[in-house]
Amino acid sequence: MTITRPAATAAEQFALRPRSPLQRIQQVLHARPSISPFLVLVLAFVAFTAINPRFASPNSLSLVLQQVAVIGALAVGQTLVILTAGIDLSVGAITILSMMVAAKLAEGQGLPGAVALGVGIGIGLLAGLLNGALVTRVNLPPFIVTLGTLSVFGAIALLYTKGQSVQAVDLPGLLNWTGETFPVGEFRISVGVVIVAILYLVVGYALAKTAWGRHVYAVGDDREAARLAGIRVDRVLLSVYLTAGAIYGLTAWILIGRAGAASPNAITDANLESITAVVIGGTSLFGGRGALLGTLLGALIVGFFRSGLSLAGVDDQYRVLAVGVLVLLAVAVDQWIRRFKA
Repeated sequence: MTITRPAATAAEQFALRPRSPLQRIQQVLHARPSISPFLVLVLAFVAFTAINPRFASPNSLSLVLQQVAVIGALAVGQTLVILTAGIDLSVGAITILSMMVAAKLAEGQGLPGAVALGVGIGIGLLAGLLNGALVTRVNLPPFIVTLGTLSVFGAIALLYTKGQSVQAVDLPGLLNWTGETFPVGEFRISVGVVIVAILYLVVGYALAKTAWGRHVYAVGDDREAARLAGIRVDRVLLSVYLTAGAIYGLTAWILIGRAGAASPNAITDANLESITAVVIGGTSLFGGRGALLGTLLGALIVGFFRSGLSLAGVDDQYRVLAVGVLVLLAVAVDQWIRRFKA
């Protein structure tokens, strides 16, 4: 008895078509978006070490880690929003408002550090709730919503503090704790860096291993398809903005320890740098593709370039130029990867 094998379907034939080396690279990068930033990070490390061996010293690398802690933390919240095909321009303003409320309550009202910190994180939650409500209930575009709340939260922070800073000596020890460092071999790691590492592990697990994480990716990939699949899109979006707001409030604590003060004029470039870290890290601005590992690598790349170019004696304006070029290249690569056809 002869068994005839049915002819391969058109889809199977298309999947088995020969691919060029460039197409195979495109396929790999599409499946693992963190590979690109990892290669850039390794190349940057090798290049800057060759230019100035001091770059690879434990002291220099420790400073880079401490410097990227704040932007790295903000980039976690920014990643969540961008994964849903949104963008958050209010990250810096929310962080500043949370920080100044916590600092002023501790300094002026004499509240214990834990209470002041809790209120600060609560302010971040409320700010995230407002952003999420405007996006999901009023159906305003995330860009417009966060552009508006950037000014609102920034103005509230300035009005509340009258533009005055609060020094570390006037704050309880808990609020300054994130700036303390401890030795790890030849490196010195701050408490803030440890908190950021834990944050990445927790949120990364939630994105990769929970139903909520799968829903976040689904909403960003195709909102209408997610709705038809039974996902409550508005609820997912609101939870993303709430989570991001809480992360920004937590980042305010890290910022106090890093800066040694609470200032309403701190992290003026937070919005741009957090988006830069996310985009360089391989998360698509169109939503639905990316990972927190890539965001961490993106934040480190920005830190490497700033530190490496500084040690190389390059003018600060050229450092800004280098980061801008990196962003353009990252978006171009993302567009190329998105054109991959399985």
